[in-house]
Amino acid sequence: MAPSLRTLYVRPNSQSDKSSIPSQQPIGKHSSLLENMSPMKLCVPGERLCGVEDCIPGTGTYLRHGHIFASLAGYVLRKNEGEELPVISVVKETEAQLLPDVGAIVTCKVTSINPRFAKVHILYVGSTPLKDRFRGTIRREDVRATEKDKVETYKSFRPGDIVLAKVISLGDVQSNYLLTTAENELGVVVAHSEAGVQMVPISWCEMQCPRTHAKEFRKVARVQPEYLQA
Repeated sequence: MAPSLRTLYVRPNSQSDKSSIPSQQPIGKHSSLLENMSPMKLCVPGERLCGVEDCIPGTGTYLRHGHIFASLAGYVLRKNEGEELPVISVVKETEAQLLPDVGAIVTCKVTSINPRFAKVHILYVGSTPLKDRFRGTIRREDVRATEKDKVETYKSFRPGDIVLAKVISLGDVQSNYLLTTAENELGVVVAHSEAGVQMVPISWCEMQCPRTHAKEFRKVARVQPEYLQA
């Protein structure tokens, strides 16, 4: 059973980037990665949400004296819709669409890479699938915590990889969310070799094809899921 909307976000313990060979522990509902969660914000009618310099008022809100207020009871949602500022809305519990928030752990799929960053589609927040598709970016400087100047994006991710990452910012107009993998628990969790076989992690920076035994560089997460498919 998926967690309720009141327990959606997770924060793994931060450690140094280099570690021993990642374990094969699955990422499930009872994993330690999903234990520490913070709730979505609930509001009541008339509650002040933020100033107009922070957000654009959306559905379920109204503007008064330079501030945005809730016009109904429900969940406060912020979403970047291509404007300079995010749109803030309030929806009822039955209509609530889970959105990634700063500090949330997300599962995403790499769609493209270049020397400066990797582009991804965010698929899950915690263990809850998203109804809508959200885009994210992992910048080269956010791949790992140490030796950031030596990071090479193509040695960290490849298109099609499934990655665990943390939301660090709502980003800008071009990229809805900025993500980081600079923790041991974050990084590539599922990757396939050129032979189309799911690879096995052999260190914090390499995975190996069990069929051809070819090795490929990745920024490997410590936790490797058994059920997640690319």
